[in-house]
Amino acid sequence: METIEEIKEKFKDEWVLVEVLSENELEEPVNVKLIAHSKNRDDTYAAMKQMKGKYVYHFYTGKIPEKGYAVAFLVIKW
Repeated sequence: METIEEIKEKFKDEWVLVEVLSENELEEPVNVKLIAHSKNRDDTYAAMKQMKGKYVYHFYTGKIPEKGYAVAFLVIKW
C-alpha cells in the first residue's frame, strides 16, 4: 500500500494506474496499490481493461500542460 504522493515521486513524467484502497473525506484517493505505470498512456489503458470490478485511478505525474492545452483525467468506480 502506498500513497498517491509516493507514487508521483517514484514515477515522474509517467502515466500511472492504481487501485484505490482508501479515500479521504473528500473522496480523493489516499492509499493505493500500483497496477501499472508507463511513459506510454496506451500501456496503462491496456491494464485498465483488465481491472473490471476494481476502483481504479488513472493519472499523469508530469508537468501540467500550459494554458491553451486540455487534458482529461479519468476516475472509474465499478
